[in-house]
Amino acid sequence: MSLLRAAPSRILPLTRTRVFSTSPFVSRSVVEGTKDALKAADRAVSDAAVKGIKKGESAAQTIKSTTGVKTSEAEGSASEVAGEVKGKAEDLTGQAKGKASELAGEAKGTASSVTGQAKGKAEEVKGKL
Repeated sequence: MSLLRAAPSRILPLTRTRVFSTSPFVSRSVVEGTKDALKAADRAVSDAAVKGIKKGESAAQTIKSTTGVKTSEAEGSASEVAGEVKGKAEDLTGQAKGKASELAGEAKGTASSVTGQAKGKAEEVKGKL
């Protein structure tokens, strides 16, 4: 008959502890901010390169469409279009480099600011101890 009796079960109460913290939640680290800035700069440079390539392709199409024109006129037109494309590509590249430099400076400034804040908090905590 001892097999028919149920063994007494002990139910232990579950306790949950919650972490209490007074430090603010940081959503992004300095490294992530720098990565985002560099990605934006890379995107600007690649967009400028793509625009230059598209201009070159349109220039090639323009040259192909002028096959009915005399050879000397086609050469003059081709060199003119090529010069325009080269000028636009250089302009866009300069703008992209400027934007990349600007974003890198912002990332560096943010990193410096966050580092300074962290050092200040560390000194504050050290002073309290």
